[in-house]
Amino acid sequence: MSTIPSERSAKQFKSRHSSVRERLRAFLGIFGHADNVLLPINPDPDSMASAVAVKRLLWKRVRRVVIAHLGDIQRLDNRAMVDLLRIQMLRLSEVAPDAFNRRVLVDSQPHHSEILSRFTYDAIIDHHPKLQDWDVDYVDIRPEYGAAATILVEYLRSAKIIPSMKLATALIYAIKTDTSNFERDVSDADVRQFQYVFKYANLNRLRKIEKSVIRISDLDIYQTALERRLVAKNSLYAHLGEVPSPDVCVQIADFFMQVYGLGWTYVSGIYDTKLIIILRNDGYRKDAGRLAIQTFGDLGSAGGHRGAARAEIPLDHLIQSGIGVHRPSLESFVKERLKI
Repeated sequence: MSTIPSERSAKQFKSRHSSVRERLRAFLGIFGHADNVLLPINPDPDSMASAVAVKRLLWKRVRRVVIAHLGDIQRLDNRAMVDLLRIQMLRLSEVAPDAFNRRVLVDSQPHHSEILSRFTYDAIIDHHPKLQDWDVDYVDIRPEYGAAATILVEYLRSAKIIPSMKLATALIYAIKTDTSNFERDVSDADVRQFQYVFKYANLNRLRKIEKSVIRISDLDIYQTALERRLVAKNSLYAHLGEVPSPDVCVQIADFFMQVYGLGWTYVSGIYDTKLIIILRNDGYRKDAGRLAIQTFGDLGSAGGHRGAARAEIPLDHLIQSGIGVHRPSLESFVKERLKI
């Protein structure tokens, strides 16, 4: 995929201390009626809902907007969200980048993915901590927010757009998911915007999405995690070996956090020639994102929030560092780094 430089040379908009109205005006001012806009996303509830909200904001303002997702959508709840809310997306591999002269990145930043880093962007809207600067016309990054969807609800309200039932349902599910049902990384803004959009959502569809979580085949992975679990002090670690999706590691880490007395859970697995490490904690005077960066950032991508974070390390980087990529070596590597 080629990278197309932005055609605009406008000075980057500094949104930090601006009102929502000023931010929305600056964001919409980037686009013209002849523009074709691409939104590449890692397909999770927050990114999908935020992308659909951006598409609604740009309706009738640009020629077209296409949401394109990386990889497969394997988590059942995410697939249910796409199906029940009829979210229109394409695979990024099926999209011709040269057909788009504008790109918007939501719920992510370029360094979060090697694929996302191939593109330049006209706008970035995110809630993860900002670790670097980019030559981007519009940046609105709010790490104090629990979800990017919260930012987009503010935009919709400022634009006086009442969300459709499907969009509202997507937005409340995104906020619930990224704040773990308001148990971690939640702000007053998340609560306010959730309350606003809640009245437009379909709760029956929401319940169907939330209940679509585990396949029969996933039970084998849960069994592996239970058999390989290592408990040390108030933390638990399990290495799953090869996994069908990084989301499996997330599910297991969240599952283990339900165990009484645990302050930390760590789950690792191998997916697509990378070691995936998921970190979770109970949120009490802890910072998973900082720990991920300090512990694994020298070998791959790492980051996240205080209560939830992840690292992805190419196996080639481990081999170059003299670390074996079979199970005992990987387990020892993760345990040593995390001081388990």
